[in-house]
Amino acid sequence: MNDTRRILLVEDSPNDVELTLTALEKHKLANEVVVVRDGEEALDYLQRRGAFKLRAGGNPVVVLLDIKLPKVDGLEVLQRMRADEELKRTPVVMLTSSREEQDIVRSYNLGVNAYVVKPVEFLDFVNAITELGLFWAVINQPPPARGGDGSGGSSS
Repeated sequence: MNDTRRILLVEDSPNDVELTLTALEKHKLANEVVVVRDGEEALDYLQRRGAFKLRAGGNPVVVLLDIKLPKVDGLEVLQRMRADEELKRTPVVMLTSSREEQDIVRSYNLGVNAYVVKPVEFLDFVNAITELGLFWAVINQPPPARGGDGSGGSSS
């Protein structure tokens, strides 16, 4: 079990970062929110390389991922996560302003867990983030840290 309830926020808009952090902190929905500003930095964090080589182990309980990012876009980050044995079960929510059908379809084809279009209005945005944080960081049961193929073991 991941008792840190760490959320990885991958967002290049300073305003959206500030709003997201405010909503999550206001309701104490995560002990730690790690913010990275582009897809390359997200992959470095997730794969513990570069500036994040020495970070504490464990994956975030959820990755809030924008699609339109510098360096490596969100769809590529998602594709690489799903191809990585250590990351493929990590929940990913596309949190984006894109309503383009091709982005939605490709996200789900690549294995996204949810696709949320960022509301434009301030209160709607804060409410959406609060609900996302509550579900993914508190209510949702994350996958086991390693393995967990579902075979064997006892059930209750």
